[in-house]
Amino acid sequence: MAIRTLLWRGLDAPRMEIVHVESLDRAHGTQIGIAYELRWKLDRAVLELTMDGGPGIRVELGDADFFDLHHSAFFNSLPVARDGLLREGAAACEYTMRFVRVPELTAEPAWQRYEPLGNRVVRYRSSGYQADVTFDADGFVTLYQDYLERVG
Repeated sequence: MAIRTLLWRGLDAPRMEIVHVESLDRAHGTQIGIAYELRWKLDRAVLELTMDGGPGIRVELGDADFFDLHHSAFFNSLPVARDGLLREGAAACEYTMRFVRVPELTAEPAWQRYEPLGNRVVRYRSSGYQADVTFDADGFVTLYQDYLERVG
């Protein structure tokens, strides 16, 4: 896979993220919010994160299915792309994620459910929250209902 560059902007708050994707388990990106700038690097089962001018952490996947980084549409793409959730007749899947909060940079397990609705739309659920998320043909988020949209 050639390196692909993706860009998202926040719909509910001023924020952006640019991601350079080598593969589903190798990518790096930068998130910018009003009060923070975060650089991250995913290398298989390790996620390294560094706040600009501040702390950094190294998180291991451990027994989780995937990483999930707060405010990042890229990480919501991983289960969809890997497990073929956009295929006709795909079943809903439940995952345990290693969720990293931003800007706190704390990691914790989190339950998530991805339910394919058809037309490249998947209903995302986690701890009382749900949103419909639209994906491109490769499984990358294009629109995350009322939250994020891809602009490049």
